[in-house]
Amino acid sequence: MLLGGNSEMAQRTVFSAAAVLLLGLMAVLAGGAAWRESITFDEVSHIAAGLSYVQKADLRLNPEHPPLPKILAAIPLAIRGTKADYSSPAWTQSAEFFPAFLGQWAFGEWVLTRWNDPAGTLAWARAPMLLLTLLLGWVIFTFARRLGGDWGGILCLAVYVASPLFLTFGPLVHTDIAVTLFSLLALWRFAGLWREPTRGNAALFGLCYAGALLSKFTAGLLLLAFAAFAVSTRWGGLEAGKPPRRERRRAALRGILWAALAVYGFYFVFSLGQSTGALDRLGHGAALEPLRRALLPPWLYLRGVLMVVVTAIRPTFLLGHAYPHGVWFYFPVLLVLKSPAGFLGLLGVAAGVALAVRGQAAGVAPGMRLHWRIVWVSFATLCGACILSHFDISIRHFSVPLALLILLLAPLPRLTERLRAARPVAGRLAQVGTALLALGCVGSAVRAYPFYFPYVSLFGFGRPAYTLISDSNLDWNQALPEVRRFAEQQGLPRIAVDSFGISEPQYVVPQAQLWDCQQPSTAEAGQWVAVSANMILDSHNCAWLMQYPHEPLGGGAMYAVRLPASIPAAGVPGGPPPRAQWHWFLGTPSAVDARTMFREVILHPETIKATMDAAQEKFRGGRK
Repeated sequence: MLLGGNSEMAQRTVFSAAAVLLLGLMAVLAGGAAWRESITFDEVSHIAAGLSYVQKADLRLNPEHPPLPKILAAIPLAIRGTKADYSSPAWTQSAEFFPAFLGQWAFGEWVLTRWNDPAGTLAWARAPMLLLTLLLGWVIFTFARRLGGDWGGILCLAVYVASPLFLTFGPLVHTDIAVTLFSLLALWRFAGLWREPTRGNAALFGLCYAGALLSKFTAGLLLLAFAAFAVSTRWGGLEAGKPPRRERRRAALRGILWAALAVYGFYFVFSLGQSTGALDRLGHGAALEPLRRALLPPWLYLRGVLMVVVTAIRPTFLLGHAYPHGVWFYFPVLLVLKSPAGFLGLLGVAAGVALAVRGQAAGVAPGMRLHWRIVWVSFATLCGACILSHFDISIRHFSVPLALLILLLAPLPRLTERLRAARPVAGRLAQVGTALLALGCVGSAVRAYPFYFPYVSLFGFGRPAYTLISDSNLDWNQALPEVRRFAEQQGLPRIAVDSFGISEPQYVVPQAQLWDCQQPSTAEAGQWVAVSANMILDSHNCAWLMQYPHEPLGGGAMYAVRLPASIPAAGVPGGPPPRAQWHWFLGTPSAVDARTMFREVILHPETIKATMDAAQEKFRGGRK
C-alpha cells in the first residue's frame, strides 16, 4: 500500500511539473508577444482608470466596466509611483457622467504617453494580467485533472496554453480573462455548494461570484447557469441521498447575498473619494451626505449594468459582410476561424469516442458528477446567451464558454482507454490521434508567435484576414512597433498612418502622420503609407489600396502600401471611394467622426465637456 501510494504521488508530481512547464511556455509566448506590442485600444482607458481608483478612490472613469481587473493592473503602477496630474482638465472635466466617456481617453493618453514612460508603464500594468492568465491555466488544469485524471488535466491545459484567444488577450489590461477565471471558480464552488450546502461553502461561492461580478457586468448571466444547473439535477440520479432542495436553495441564496455584500463593500471603498453629486436629487446638505454615500455604490454598479444593456446592439463584421447588429452565427464561425485545427479535431474525436462508449460522463472521475454537470450545463447556457446576443464584436467575449468547452475535453483520455478495452484498434487510433492533435495545438501556437491577434486557422482557406474578421479579432492598435520597424528599414522620414485607435501613433512611430485612407492627398502620392487591416473593409472603406504594392505588417494586422505616383480621383477605378461610400470609425453616424473627436479632446482636454455636449446634439440630430 505504501509503495502504491508513493507511486501515485510521484505520478502526480510528474504531471504537475509538466503543467508548470506548459504554463512556462505560455508565459514566454503570451508575454513575449505582448512585450512587442503597443498600447491596445481599451488599455488606454483601463490602465489610467485603474490608477485613479487606487490613487484617488474615485470611480468616475470607465464606468462601463467593473473595477477589479483595472485595480489589479494598477497596483504595481501605484507602488512604483506612476504619475497622474489630477489638476489636469482631463480629470477635472470628467467629474460628470457623460463627459467622463471622453475624459477617460484623454486622461489615459496623458498617463501613458505624456506623464510617464509608455513602455515601462505598459509592462508593469500588464504583468498582473499575465499572472492572472497563468492562474487561470492552473485552475483549468486542476479542475480537468479532478474530472478526467492526470492525462485529462494535461490535455486541457495544452489546449488552453495554445489557444490564440488566451495568448492574445491574456497579458492585456482588460476584463475578459478576469471574468473567465472568477466565473470558473464560481461555477465550481456552486457545484460543491449544491453537494454540501454549508455556510462555509456558501461564503466561498459568494466570494468567487463577487470576483466575477467585479470583473465584468455580464457575469450576471451566471445566474442563468446556476438556475439551469439546479433544474438539471432533478434528472440523472444526482438527487438521491443528497440534502433537501430547500436547504440547497437557501445556501445558494446565502452565497449570492455574500457576493452582493462583497461587491457593495468593494465599490464603497473605491468610491470614498468620489463626489456623490450623481445623487443630488435626494437632496443637499451635510445631513444627507451619509445616505448619499451609502447609496452611491449600488447606483454606480446598476448604472454600469444599464449601460451594458443600452449598448448591447453594435454593428458587426464577419466574412466580408457588415451587419447593423449581431448575428446568431457570429461566435460559431469565429470559433472555427480563431481556433487551431488541432483543437477542432479534438472536439470531433471527443464526440466520436463519447458516442462509441455511450456517454462522455463515463470518463468522469467518481464523485465528480455534479461538477461535470455544471460544466456542460453552463457551457450550453452561456453559449446560447452569446449566440442570441447582438453584442458581436470579438472572440474575447466568448472567453468563458471557450474555457468551459476546453474543460469538456477532460474525460477524453479515460474514454479512449475504455474504447481500447472494447475495440483495441479503434481505441489505439483514438489515443494516438488525441496525442497528435494536442501536440499540433501547441505547435501551431509556437508557429504563430508573436502575431496572435490576426491569427486565422486553416479554415480561412488562405483569404486575407481583413476579408473575414475585424476589430480586436484582427487589429487593436497593437502593431505600431511593426510600422516603426518598417519605416526605419525603408529609411522613411515620414509615413502616413491610418491606425485602428485613438492614441497618437507618434509615441511609437516618430515618423507617423495621422491619415484617413478614404481621403488621400497629393502629399502621399508615390509614398509608403500604413493602414490598419480593420480600415480596409470595415471601419474605413479602403479596398482600393490593395491593388497597389503592399506588405503585411504584424502578421497582417496592418499593411504598408506603396501608393502610385498619381492617385486617381475619388470614385474613379483605382482611386478612393466617394464620400457617399465612406465608412465611419466604430460605426458611428457620419455626423459624429468619433476618431477625430477623441483625438481633439486628447490634445485639448479643456474642451471635453463642450465637445461631449456638441457630440450628443449631433448624434441626436444624426439619428433623427
